[in-house]
Amino acid sequence: MNFFEKLIMNSPIRKIFLRKVEAPILKDLSGSLEGMRVLEIGCARGHSTKLVLDFLKASSVVAIDLDPDSIEKAKKNLSKYSSDRVQFHVGDIANLQFPDESFDAVIDFAALHHVPDWQSGILEIKRILKPGGLFLFEEVTRQWLNWWFAKMFFVHPLENRFSYLDLIAELNLRGLEVKSNFVVRGKGDFIFGAAVKK
Repeated sequence: MNFFEKLIMNSPIRKIFLRKVEAPILKDLSGSLEGMRVLEIGCARGHSTKLVLDFLKASSVVAIDLDPDSIEKAKKNLSKYSSDRVQFHVGDIANLQFPDESFDAVIDFAALHHVPDWQSGILEIKRILKPGGLFLFEEVTRQWLNWWFAKMFFVHPLENRFSYLDLIAELNLRGLEVKSNFVVRGKGDFIFGAAVKK
C-alpha cells in the first residue's frame, strides 16, 4: 500500500465503515466466531482485529500484515489484550508460516486483492484451515480497481485481478465452498462472503 491508501485504511471513516458495515455483513453470513481460533490476514493497525475479538467474539486471533510498521502500531493499539487472546506477526498471505489445519477461521477485510498471485493465497488459506473451517472475506474487485480514482490514488497489482465471480469460482475450485453465501455491493465493486473448507 502507498502512503495515501495507508492513510485511508487507518482513518476514522474506515473504522466506522468496518464497525457499521463490513463486520455486521460478515456476521450475518457466518454467525459468531465464539470459541474459534482465527487468523486475520492484512490487519493494518488492528482496528479490524478488535472487531474480530469483541464483535465477532473470536476466542483468539493471530493477525498478520506485510507492513512491519502497521504490526507495531497494531500491537500498541491492542496492548490491553493478553497474548493468549491476540498475537501480531509480519506475514505474507501467499506464504503463511503456520502448520496445516491450525485455525478454525480466517478473516479477510480487503487484503487478498493486494496479493499478485491471489490464487496462492487461497491455497494457503485452505491449507491452514481445519476441516469445516470458515473463510470470511470482504474484497474489492477488478471492477473497482479499474475506477480512475483507484488507479490515481492507490497502488495495486495490475495483472491477474479478479471479478466477484472469479473469486467465488476459485474458492469453490480449491475446496472452499461458498455456494450462495455471499453478498455483492456496488454493482460488483465489492463482495462479502463466507466459505467453508470441505
